[in-house]
Amino acid sequence: MELDDTICYCFHISKRKIVNFIRVYQPRRASQLTECGGAGTGCGWCVNYLKRYFNDAQAEPLANPDALTPAEYAQQRAAYIKAGHGKPAAGAIPLPPEQTTEPGPPS
Repeated sequence: MELDDTICYCFHISKRKIVNFIRVYQPRRASQLTECGGAGTGCGWCVNYLKRYFNDAQAEPLANPDALTPAEYAQQRAAYIKAGHGKPAAGAIPLPPEQTTEPGPPS
């Protein structure tokens, strides 16, 4: 995930905004990241990522902490919501279309 990729789809909050919020406001607890535009208070998908960014800010920086692409992140969020774990906030970025595998040409 790059700095300008969206982390909180419900409230359209980028990783850059979260990282800068942590740097500027130096929250004492990960739960205080909700003050960054409401991040984590919609469907809940991004909460683990918010905790990770908070914890990363407390420790030594890693070379590449995000191995997911933005598309993989969005697909995993969609699966999380479709499994009934959260409900997107009004105005959230819509879920991506389901990926289907089409059969190959006949042999």
